[in-house]
Amino acid sequence: MKQISLKNKKIFVAGHTGLVGKSLCKRLEKEKCKVLCVNKKSLDLRDFNKTDRWLKLNKPDYIFIAAARVGGILENSSYPADFIYDNLSIALNLIHLSYKNNVKKVLYLGSSCIYPKFAKQPIKEDSLLTGSLEPTNEWYAIAKIAGLKLCKAYGIQYKNNFISAMPTNLYGPGDNFDVKSGHVLPGLINKIHNAVKQNKKKVTIWGTGEPKREFLFVDDLADALVFLMKKYNKNEHINVGSANEVSILNLAKTIARVIGFKGRFTFDKSKPDGTPRKFIDSKKINSLGWKSKTNLLDGIKLTYESYLKNKSK
Repeated sequence: MKQISLKNKKIFVAGHTGLVGKSLCKRLEKEKCKVLCVNKKSLDLRDFNKTDRWLKLNKPDYIFIAAARVGGILENSSYPADFIYDNLSIALNLIHLSYKNNVKKVLYLGSSCIYPKFAKQPIKEDSLLTGSLEPTNEWYAIAKIAGLKLCKAYGIQYKNNFISAMPTNLYGPGDNFDVKSGHVLPGLINKIHNAVKQNKKKVTIWGTGEPKREFLFVDDLADALVFLMKKYNKNEHINVGSANEVSILNLAKTIARVIGFKGRFTFDKSKPDGTPRKFIDSKKINSLGWKSKTNLLDGIKLTYESYLKNKSK
């Protein structure tokens, strides 16, 4: 397996202010490379011509595409056009322009929601496009599928070293803790924290609490992405998971344990559960020599510490 060095290379982290991007920038400090970042006000990655000019001027050697419009079930359901347009535009521009500007290697970040709603568990990479998607996030998923297929197509036609990684559900410091626009884990941290603060005896969970989810601490993902950028050179996408699978109810109980909530949980069954189970098969990346290190309890503790620090600012 051919391995590249990132030392002294110019590396563009697209989406450096997001959950993954921030962690990735921190991880790249260990590689002694030059990290290139640009904020949304200075460069809208949906704008083809501005993105082209920026790449021509800055000439990155490698690019991590962590930029995306993301959100939970409510956000996806409320803004389907924005989700598919924004994510398609980012993928189309950065992947095509990486080819045009001779970027040596690109790592595109997908999402496990690209897999069919009722895919056989654990979900292997070859499950892609074997069934229908979960309706509550299909717009985001379709854009992400297009991105990884773009990477593969440029590899086939032009021999570009453009790879894709599919992480499972992510969480960690700097997450979006808003109950309406965030994902389930940070949203529950916010809900349960406020319940303790307001001395409430119960917390309501969307849906039945029965769906199972796998969670990966964001710093573990950042380490995996650097690992893949240096070592993985195939145009087939690769899963990145943790084997930390838990029901939504047991996730809530774990968060309650960390925060100190002693009350009970009720369920709003008028709200959707989403996919019944989403547990990805990470044997491929494990066989290459990478495994996640952070267990769910420790990860939640670190995430809650970050939440408290941000609230005190």
